[in-house]
Amino acid sequence: MPHFSLSVSIRRVAFLALVTLLPVLSAQGSTERLEADLRGVFGEHGEVEIGEVSSGLLSSRVSAEEVVFRGEDGERLLIDRYVVSGDYDSPDEVTLEGVRLEDEVSEMALVEIERIVLGKPSRAVFPLDESLAPQDVRIATLAIDDITLDLASELARDVFDDAELDDAQGRMTIARVRGEGLSHTAIERFEITDVSGMGENLGEFGAGSFSLASLVFEGLHGLDNEDEQRLDALVLSDLVVDAEQLVGSLARLSVDGDFSDGQGGLEIDDFQADLARMIELAPEEERAQMRMASNVLTDGSGELRVDLALLGNWEEGETQSLITSDSHITIHDALRLLIDVELPVVLPEGVTPAAVFAEDGVLESATLLGGSLRLILAEQGLFGRMATLGAAMEGITESQYLEQARTQAEGFGMMLGPEVQQFLLGLVSLAEGAADELEVALTLPAESNLETYTGDPMALPERLEMHVETR
Repeated sequence: MPHFSLSVSIRRVAFLALVTLLPVLSAQGSTERLEADLRGVFGEHGEVEIGEVSSGLLSSRVSAEEVVFRGEDGERLLIDRYVVSGDYDSPDEVTLEGVRLEDEVSEMALVEIERIVLGKPSRAVFPLDESLAPQDVRIATLAIDDITLDLASELARDVFDDAELDDAQGRMTIARVRGEGLSHTAIERFEITDVSGMGENLGEFGAGSFSLASLVFEGLHGLDNEDEQRLDALVLSDLVVDAEQLVGSLARLSVDGDFSDGQGGLEIDDFQADLARMIELAPEEERAQMRMASNVLTDGSGELRVDLALLGNWEEGETQSLITSDSHITIHDALRLLIDVELPVVLPEGVTPAAVFAEDGVLESATLLGGSLRLILAEQGLFGRMATLGAAMEGITESQYLEQARTQAEGFGMMLGPEVQQFLLGLVSLAEGAADELEVALTLPAESNLETYTGDPMALPERLEMHVETR
């Protein structure tokens, strides 16, 4: 009996020891794997130094300290700490702290990142030598804090994918990046917050500075196939540019590309361009022409302000669908254009109304069952100033210029029809101040398609019912 009790006690102790040692043995295996994976990040290209690799005894975590990658092109990537939390084969989280990419010769920082957190990545370490198949790269969530980027670096050119930035010089900072559902085919959500920078040779902008409060996009699909790329939504907030080629700001840009709910489109809120500043920064030989354009658009204020909404909607019925649009373009102190569209259509079998907005060429295959298009052009000073400028450039009085324009409108009307003549004469009425608005209403025939109108544009007046009104 004592012998039996002793045997049971020994087995119990052995079992408890094994249970205690298993996490240690597993962690030991993870530390070896982490070190091997880090050393293989660049394959055979470059050298790797690792200060210390350790594991937590009370938690499933393995970390590497003071990791240094030296590339063949003289660049050095330093990571203060690389931490893998959870099962090494299916991590809960991978954290990189103190990331710095620098030129090894000058020790100049090309990129600095305070912290990167990958939530539920498909691997603990992603090799960068193209040995991993694209479909094997998946990240549930992404969080990056405090990024500083040298715009002259090769990484910056890769990020922006713009040949015009090959000669860029300067620095950019990003306070925060957040992402969800990242893979080689799609990104569910991506957000960049508090971006600022300054530099020279910044593509079309030249030298200057810029800032951006936030950029968010959702539902980016088709990353692996350019022909199938689709973006559900994008919102840009508070962009400010102060550069040689553009001095201005944009309060908000919103793109709704997901038409599955029956609506979508593009909106621009409060775009402003300081044309006066831009003229001062422009080459002297270009200033006179720019100043004329500025005076026409802004009535001499030098401040161009634009609001825009291009919106599409539809209602799907049993036998036909109704596509509508209620859009507007406003150039403050210049003009306002209202667009109202109503098109009943029959789509080919298997084609949804959403495809009309999302895919080129779909509307061409649809049958248009009549419908209407209404344009209202509200004069807010633009046409009057154009008449004044035109008269000055031709060296005649404004009344002579308007009379000349009226004669030309009547001549075109003789060739293109009375409706076109009414439209052109309406523009003359806006320019001379005899009218404030010009409305054009078009009614389509009972059955047609786009080719009916695009095949012979000169025949449009005969195929459309057109009504013109000035008031």
